[in-house]
Amino acid sequence: MPGGTLEPATIKNLETGQIIDCMFRPKEYTASKQNTWNQGRSAGRDMTQPRFSGGNPITLQMELLFDTYEEHRQGARVLNKAGDDVRKFTNPIWQLMLTKSSNRRNPRTGKGQPPKVEFRWGTTWSFKAVITNISQKFTFFLPNGTPVRSTVNVTFQQLEQEDEFPFQNPTSGGQAGYRRRVVREGETIDAIAFQEYGHPTHWRHLARANNLDDPLRLRPGQVLTVAPLD
Repeated sequence: MPGGTLEPATIKNLETGQIIDCMFRPKEYTASKQNTWNQGRSAGRDMTQPRFSGGNPITLQMELLFDTYEEHRQGARVLNKAGDDVRKFTNPIWQLMLTKSSNRRNPRTGKGQPPKVEFRWGTTWSFKAVITNISQKFTFFLPNGTPVRSTVNVTFQQLEQEDEFPFQNPTSGGQAGYRRRVVREGETIDAIAFQEYGHPTHWRHLARANNLDDPLRLRPGQVLTVAPLD
């Protein structure tokens, strides 16, 4: 897959050591945090000062793309064969929601619980969490009904306290301003250049940044590096 040197994203089961590779790098992620403030009694007054009750864990939400319609390689390694059932690669994420994926039990209840995980993207940060929500949409099928393209939405909930905000651009340290974009069905490189840079003629810059041998033949699910203009 073209697209620079950014390390692939992985999800690691912290209790078994199993590592799940994300087939394509996420194009974005959303981090959110909520604090709880309680209102006191305000009889005879317009308002009272809110009182801080406590902070809630950070949540991290993202959409992961899996596409097995064509063969994908990582160097000499074959990641998938053309036409593989995409569920072969998404089911391991679902397993992280099940108690059987963990050997641990809740110390208070004695009952099994899903495992703790670590999401890692690039070399600059990781996020230890539990998975609180997964939803999956199948978007492309072979004639026999085998699904070969799917998007998986995953929500992680913070597991450990961070002294600093834990999310940083994985391309920091020499690649500031770089982003990733997943090619959609029917998109062309000049249309992407127009959306990203404001003019279709910048497709040459996009092609150079991704070392594209044939920029006119983009495939759905391909990940492009959107590099800043010189």
